[in-house]
Amino acid sequence: MASSRLSSTFWLGLLILASDVLVAGAFDISSTDNLAVYWGQNSYGATGGNTADYQQPISYYCQDDVINAFPVAFLDVFFGEGGEPSIDLANTCSTANDPVFNGTQMPDCTFLASDIETCQSAGKIVTISLGGATGAVGFSNASQAEDFATTIWDLFLGGSSSIRPFGSAVLDGVDLDIEGGSTEYYSNFVSSLRSLMNSGDKSYYITAAPQCPFPDAYIGSVINAEPFDAVYVQFYNNYCQLTEYDNANDWDFSTWDNWAKNTSPNPDVKVYIGAPAAQAAASSGYVDAATLGEIAIQTRQNYSSFGGIMLWDASQAYANDRYDAQVKSYLTGAATPVTTTTAPATTATTTATTTSSAPATTTTAATSGNCAGVATWVANVAYESGDQVVYNGNLWTATEWSYAETPGGSAGAWTDDGACTAVALAKGEYIKVAFQSKEAPLNVPPKVSAVPTASAASATAPARRNSRFFKF
Repeated sequence: MASSRLSSTFWLGLLILASDVLVAGAFDISSTDNLAVYWGQNSYGATGGNTADYQQPISYYCQDDVINAFPVAFLDVFFGEGGEPSIDLANTCSTANDPVFNGTQMPDCTFLASDIETCQSAGKIVTISLGGATGAVGFSNASQAEDFATTIWDLFLGGSSSIRPFGSAVLDGVDLDIEGGSTEYYSNFVSSLRSLMNSGDKSYYITAAPQCPFPDAYIGSVINAEPFDAVYVQFYNNYCQLTEYDNANDWDFSTWDNWAKNTSPNPDVKVYIGAPAAQAAASSGYVDAATLGEIAIQTRQNYSSFGGIMLWDASQAYANDRYDAQVKSYLTGAATPVTTTTAPATTATTTATTTSSAPATTTTAATSGNCAGVATWVANVAYESGDQVVYNGNLWTATEWSYAETPGGSAGAWTDDGACTAVALAKGEYIKVAFQSKEAPLNVPPKVSAVPTASAASATAPARRNSRFFKF
């Protein structure tokens, strides 16, 4: 009997210890030291390097308490073959390398179910991220948006479907990383999705990943209208990026904090600092872990809406000397950053709103010198003839297909249309954006993207850059 009691005590203690280990890494939406890290696009592998550091299965990144949330990137097509969406997880699961469900272009990634559940059992949340920089996304009417909420619920969350890409795994929510397409009807989508989530038997989360220029051109209106749990603001690839932290005219976390407290329907929404996890993870805005840690600590001290840090992406973080673990140590106080960073001056903030117009049936290219809505040239994106970019303050038009060909370079792949002379589009004016996804053939036709009229807060800001490019 004594032996039995000792045995029971031993196993009870072991269970308590195991429970404590799980709780240590559990996601708590109210916490201020959360770390959200995107997984799915093998960003490190796309930039070359050691193949041993290419993206691993998601459970590989769940073996410690460092990362709390995993947005899975991306569901990049809303309405594909058979009217169903499609996901692209780079070297892990895609239509190019894996079987698809009959009558669709949805890859069968059910082998990931146990990996996802392993992460969830360790207290992590795993969400599906919609969009990306080149996603074929958007809605044509409110009914379509509301029906799509049911589709997402059935394919990834608490519903049921014969084409669930992750099988029995029930994800923990949805992330909106919308960087193109029409801005209309996302409120209908989120509202319907939230209603379905409220009927479920577990906690679900809705997050967004706006770019730092405020208000965000594509999801500014929906985060103003619907309650989000967190926003992972991308403080990179833009004038308001992390490297401008000491410049109070550019660094605008205070504006996002003001939005969180005075505009968001959820007064408890958390604002994350989004950062590249390595120099190669973004075109600009990377800072070392100590600098990011110091920025995060100062921001947390000054702004109660601060919720943590978001990184792009897991493969880059692990290859960069576990950048994620370094950053987490500063968030939790396990390490103290030593930098020369100083807090930016406090500036007055105003609440701005976005407006959008219904997409036209034809595409109108930007006029010569009108750079509004035209993305900055990025080396790791393929461009087609007719595509337009901003480079060194000038508007450039592609004369042929090119990849990594600098505007003005010897290849002659770009025509200089002159210095940017306008920074705002008229209502109803649209920019042609080529659709280039990781697996898309080069003859995929371009999509039409609506670009909302620039707000007063952002009219004089440098051109925005899409931040999450699929890599070849």
